[in-house]
Amino acid sequence: MAGKASHVRASLSIHNPPAGNGTKPGGLMKKIRFQFNPAQLELTKSANWRYSPAVATRAGAQVEFLGSEQQGLDVEIFLDASDRPGHTRVRDDVETLFSCLRPAPSSLPDRGSPPWVIFEWGEFTTVRFVAYVRQVSASYTLFSSTGAPVRATCRVSLEEIPQDTPGQNPTSGALTARSVHRLVAGDTLHSLAWSEYGDATAWRVIAEANEIDDPMRLEPGRELLLPAAEDIGDRGDA
Repeated sequence: MAGKASHVRASLSIHNPPAGNGTKPGGLMKKIRFQFNPAQLELTKSANWRYSPAVATRAGAQVEFLGSEQQGLDVEIFLDASDRPGHTRVRDDVETLFSCLRPAPSSLPDRGSPPWVIFEWGEFTTVRFVAYVRQVSASYTLFSSTGAPVRATCRVSLEEIPQDTPGQNPTSGALTARSVHRLVAGDTLHSLAWSEYGDATAWRVIAEANEIDDPMRLEPGRELLLPAAEDIGDRGDA
């Protein structure tokens, strides 16, 4: 009889912040494994534009693309211990989430940085990024006869922390990853460069960051690192 396929659960790993000016999360503090996978994930990303006042000869204001903001993720976590009324898991996990909004003990007394977190869910690598917790809300919806919470719904907002492009040294003038794009049918490096930077000629920067030799052969499903907008000015016309 064939073995039963395991059900992949989402998780939120909570890490110490890096020492000094590091860009990689420190040691693992705790891992919250979801009892129930999210029914919905809300990803957000915004772009910054600057509008200059129009002169009399213009029909409208002149606009300038300033770059993209970091990606955000809102996820709902459902916690339930109603079958074990004396268990403290619900309260402990909620307190752990709120602790992500306070400085980690390892960062004191110097920088006072909150923990860094990583959300993971199987093969869904688009939402796997290093982040900090921007906001937490928790609703306790069931209590034991002694008043202990045994069920809660938490909404957690994550904000991506910029990471160095893999295999490149940020001190040597290398490119810095700004966001990740998963290719779909019809995508081209030119179209990605235009939508991300407002400059189709910046496709070379994307190709360089992802070591793409043939820009005409892009496989749907592949994830591309999109460099920070500040890297484009120096390299886009190379």
